[in-house]
Amino acid sequence: MPTPDVDRAKRADALRNRDAIMDATLTCLALNPSASMAEIAQAAGVGRVTLYGHFSSREDLIDAVFQRTMAKAEAELAAVDLEGEARRAMERLVRRSWRIVAESHALLGAAEAALSSERIRGHHHQPMARVAALIARGQAEGSFRTDQPIEWLTACFHTILHAGATEVRAGRLTEAAAAEIIPETVTALLSRPR
Repeated sequence: MPTPDVDRAKRADALRNRDAIMDATLTCLALNPSASMAEIAQAAGVGRVTLYGHFSSREDLIDAVFQRTMAKAEAELAAVDLEGEARRAMERLVRRSWRIVAESHALLGAAEAALSSERIRGHHHQPMARVAALIARGQAEGSFRTDQPIEWLTACFHTILHAGATEVRAGRLTEAAAAEIIPETVTALLSRPR
């Protein structure tokens, strides 16, 4: 019969393996968004049986890594200063959001190939709620357009950031250019019509 210390050691070992697998997934996907489970297991230093013991499929693994990445992103976005004038707050939020997307665009590409668009949007619920609230505030202040629904403007914000990541992955846009173009595009989207 296992002792509590043995059980704790097994659980700690399992957690280390799970973290190593997820870290290796990020590394492998950055090099090759089509990286196989065997490549990920090798990079994590675990066997395929161990990998499949934690994640039943590549889709399950990518979903877990994407969820963990979004939780970290949410923590970063929650720290963005959204005080003051809504237009300036939105600029800060767009710049930070873009940096997060740029840092994880390889994972995003793999997620787009492996997960449904509904699942990907589900992982974005908290960040998108923050964007929607800021748009609503900007509309109330008179800084943002009111002729289009908040839900639509929020969806456009999300789409612009993800389109930027797609263009960077395809080599049609540099990250430096995207860092300038994306905030300008979102600002234009939200500006009141003249």
